[in-house]
Amino acid sequence: MSAPAPNSDHSGTDPVDEVVPLMPIVLPIVGAVLMFLLAFIAVSMA
Repeated sequence: MSAPAPNSDHSGTDPVDEVVPLMPIVLPIVGAVLMFLLAFIAVSMA
């Protein structure tokens, strides 16, 4: 009666599993941009 339909459209892909392989590329780029922005703010305030 309350069993789920066997032909559901829900796929078993996890969004985290799609993002994890990109982390070694994304994290250094985001870190460099953040350091540049913080340095720019510090120089402009000085």
